[in-house]
Amino acid sequence: MITDPHKLVEAHKCPMSTCTAPAGSPCRTTAGKVALKYHTARFQLVPALRSELHVATPAVRHPGSAWTALPVQKLAAPAVPMEIRLGYARVSTRTQEIRSQVDALEASQVHRLFQEQISTRVRERPEMKATLAAAREYRSLGAKVTLVVHEMKRLGRGALELLKVAEELRDAEIELEFLTGPLAGKHDPAGHGAALFAFFAAMAESERDYIRDKTLEGQETARGKGKAIGGMKVSDEDMLATALRLRDEEHLSLREIASRLVIRIGKKRGQHPAPATVMRMLREHDEQKATMEPAH
Repeated sequence: MITDPHKLVEAHKCPMSTCTAPAGSPCRTTAGKVALKYHTARFQLVPALRSELHVATPAVRHPGSAWTALPVQKLAAPAVPMEIRLGYARVSTRTQEIRSQVDALEASQVHRLFQEQISTRVRERPEMKATLAAAREYRSLGAKVTLVVHEMKRLGRGALELLKVAEELRDAEIELEFLTGPLAGKHDPAGHGAALFAFFAAMAESERDYIRDKTLEGQETARGKGKAIGGMKVSDEDMLATALRLRDEEHLSLREIASRLVIRIGKKRGQHPAPATVMRMLREHDEQKATMEPAH
């Protein structure tokens, strides 16, 4: 199996007009030297490398030396089946059994199986990341890849999590197969299964709207009960009095005033307030004072 990045890149001719290095050769500079790294437009042709910022030219190509075209090496066909089936199993806690998922995935004849015990609340799931990386690698070798899971909730509980995975699969042209549940079957993001991925996107949009609406509703309810919205208030009367004196009598800047003040309450006790906090505290004082003064 070919996994060396430079071999995957050099399987393509460089599309850069200032380079046009043929397949089999490294990229070249306008000065006729071997480039230190492959041109972005070239390594972007390899699906497994699209997320990279740069791909360095290996020492075997002698970067910096005079460039010469190398003979095109016929690469042996990768020793992989026409279709690769990757299984992924997950449970949230160690007390949950994962064996039933593993048995079902093995019965579906997956070629490789990834499994982990981790909650969907954890943003970084190592085995899911490894599964998707392997899938992209097989796709770069020309194999058809299917990600197989026992049921939809193994990919993620929330719509936003499902959409994230679905977008990665769609971008890499990887099919998705559920063994059980109402969506059981194989879904091709570029074919009839595109409706499922559109469904995930709609679910995510609906969830975002729901979260936003509930947040706004909660804030409005809190305001109605006289509760403050936002972080815990760090100022007090003594801090305000000191800030007013430093501003009105010593004419200090907000940054200088903040460096003279100390928070006495809450988790930030003992720290200096931010200049923005001082500005807000003084502005609220000035506005309140203005409303209390009689109009002339």
